[in-house]
Amino acid sequence: MARTKGGPRAHARHRKIIKLAKGHYGRRKNCYRTAVQSVEKALQYAYAHRKQKKRNFRALWIQRINAATRMHGLTYSQFMGGMKKAGIEMDRKVLADLAVHNPDAFKSVFDQAQKALNAKAA
Repeated sequence: MARTKGGPRAHARHRKIIKLAKGHYGRRKNCYRTAVQSVEKALQYAYAHRKQKKRNFRALWIQRINAATRMHGLTYSQFMGGMKKAGIEMDRKVLADLAVHNPDAFKSVFDQAQKALNAKAA
């Protein structure tokens, strides 16, 4: 019995990898062996950076909230403590968006948090 080499399947598999390697530099985009290595590493980076993106955005939101609260005379941690005491449950993404695009609304939230802080202190 003659052996089968699986030509169409192998060709399709190679073509899939080469397609994923499109845009890579040098031989990585057109030589199958190097393309396989390049694509595997790229997929690892993509997976890790999807997680990292969430951390980076949270850090950005915290920086924006901190900058806005310091303009009004509190630190980020004091402001967040006041928010908790005031019973305001608003996530950092929304708070940062308010601080950047709608400072008046952020000021009203800030005033509520500051009032709650002063009430607990007195």
